[in-house]
Amino acid sequence: MSNVTPEGRIISVIGSGLIGRSWAMVFLSGGYRVKIYDNQPGQALKAAQEVRKQLEELQQAQMLRGELSAAEQFSLLSSHDDLTQALEGAFFVQECVFEELEAKQSVFQAVESHVGESVILSSSTSCLLPSNVFSRVQNKTRCIVSHPVNPPYYVRLVELVPHPDTLPAVMERTHALMTRVGQSPARLRKEVDGFALNRVQYAVIAESWRLVKEGIISVQDMDLVMTEGLGMRYAFIGPMETMHLNAPEGLGDYLQRYREGMRRVLSSFGPVPEFTGEEAEAIVQEMCDLIPNDQPHLSTRRERRDQLLMGLAKLKK
Repeated sequence: MSNVTPEGRIISVIGSGLIGRSWAMVFLSGGYRVKIYDNQPGQALKAAQEVRKQLEELQQAQMLRGELSAAEQFSLLSSHDDLTQALEGAFFVQECVFEELEAKQSVFQAVESHVGESVILSSSTSCLLPSNVFSRVQNKTRCIVSHPVNPPYYVRLVELVPHPDTLPAVMERTHALMTRVGQSPARLRKEVDGFALNRVQYAVIAESWRLVKEGIISVQDMDLVMTEGLGMRYAFIGPMETMHLNAPEGLGDYLQRYREGMRRVLSSFGPVPEFTGEEAEAIVQEMCDLIPNDQPHLSTRRERRDQLLMGLAKLKK
């Protein structure tokens, strides 16, 4: 990575909340000029000030990404209340407004009228289908979902999910951009409700919930199963490689040995939990007994999470 803005290119980030600020920092780390926009007057400027503070803190902690200093990265950032100005010169637009379909559809409808045909339109949605998000866009061939994992600066996975009309070249260009800025892009071949990450996450949550609800294990010990067991492996290798390595002769051997047991256990799973009512109240209370849900406690735990993710990101380098 050079000390010059790559190809002199500009990225527009639409929405200046947590995800918008995080994307801005990721793109700045790659040396791109970033224009951050918010339709609430003054919000984009506040977001830019928060980005500056975070970049300086990361530099102090020796966790700043990219080859540019915090000051050099911040110099590439501008804040905007005017959409036309925010989109001028951009080759890539990353939408980061709140997770509401109508809001996202309106944003892309407005954005499309201000940019050329070659500009890629990308959404940060965590589970809304691209075919719905981009339904009001005329040229859907340049539309894609780039779903980050919170917090994106430390957790580098980005799910790239195409609209049914997305051109292969748009997927390739987005994949190349995400790789260039240090993310780890995973390509989905077609859209599916929840994408890959949330489908797997919800499966884990559902079975964890059932085990706690049925009195088989406590909330605390259920989390231990992941943090001191599965999570230790999954921080470095995924479930497919785990199976491959867990039998003397690889995945085929694993299936031969364990397929019957897997099918038996999977067939014993209960229905999808409702996540409501008395059972939910009991599980929420058990969780809050461990970590109270007031802001000081939650903020402390989130800060701890981010510090640990920072350390893990260092290890994974």
